Amino acid sequence: MGRRKSPGLYKRGQIWWIDKSIKGYGRLAESCGTRDLGEAERYLTHRLEEVRRAMVYGIRPTRTFKQAAIKYLEDNQHKKGLERYIWAFHRAMPHIGDLRLDRIHNDSLAKYRRARRADGAAAGTINKELSCIRRVLNLAARVWRHDNGMSWLDAPPLIEMEQGPARKPYPLSWEEQDRLFRELPAHLQRIALYKVNTGCRKQEVLQLRWSWEVKVPELETSVFILPSNDQFQTKNSQERVVVLNSIARRVIDEQRGKHAEFVFTYRGRPTKSILNSGWKDARTRAGLPNVRVHDLRHTFGHRLRAAGVSFEDRQDLLGHKSDRITTHYSAPDIARLLEAAESVCERRPNTVLRIAPPTNLPQSRQSTKAV
Repeated sequence: MGRRKSPGLYKRGQIWWIDKSIKGYGRLAESCGTRDLGEAERYLTHRLEEVRRAMVYGIRPTRTFKQAAIKYLEDNQHKKGLERYIWAFHRAMPHIGDLRLDRIHNDSLAKYRRARRADGAAAGTINKELSCIRRVLNLAARVWRHDNGMSWLDAPPLIEMEQGPARKPYPLSWEEQDRLFRELPAHLQRIALYKVNTGCRKQEVLQLRWSWEVKVPELETSVFILPSNDQFQTKNSQERVVVLNSIARRVIDEQRGKHAEFVFTYRGRPTKSILNSGWKDARTRAGLPNVRVHDLRHTFGHRLRAAGVSFEDRQDLLGHKSDRITTHYSAPDIARLLEAAESVCERRPNTVLRIAPPTNLPQSRQSTKAV
């Protein structure tokens, strides 16, 4: 005869789950997170003891960071930017996944910080991951409740952010652009050429859809209107008009017919990433190991300013938040912005002055010397 399972356990797929009614408490229904029956029974016993203590003594049931992270992901499947949380949790789990929520604080995060620094992660990257951890702890203390009404966590800890040198913008010279673009794979070269001529952010490029294209018959051209809704949300939560100069227009026309929904694709599917091995290898071969994808946006802004484009028009072309309702432009407004965007197509001499880094800095922290 096979081993009899404890009452209240059942199998969903390969994983054991709890579904048990408890007098005076209600229904206990959750995953055991294991395929092993013995481990599931031990977890059930542990949870029943937690429920008993909570009912009798008003003791807060314990939850680990892993359990809290899973709850956050399950509750926020619809949210934009969920991948950032998945990545942050993946990095943090080996260090704090099994810790109780009340054991997570600055000191217990020290090992995680050291490991991320050893990986070469910049302070800004670590801080983005810490903000995801902090978000979960804030929800555990202020929103999430156990069945006895107690919060998952008594109070959120104060988590200090990493301190490190700020990464300065690196606008490319024309010569540097040529070197980099020659080394890029074809699909990344098209994206880079589009970014450096529109100043669009990464997700504004990767998520670009044909349905967002709007014709402007008076000017015999079209623009893209980026929405701010459930399908996509701009950084500042405002709709944005992307004006296409002649180079950006050529890139767009080359993409027509490749995909029914998305503009930029790779092997018939929407492009998911720009900062990948193709980009990293290309910038190394080009002798520009520290150039980021976002520097293409800085390059666009730098060239607009060098061409004498007004501050207000630069704001609109770059999609910066302002008091102007940027999607309510008239044809003359679009014509003015189009002329401004066209100014970056001309290869003017653009000496980019940069301060040479101290020679004793590690190579990864040194920027390219002045050109």
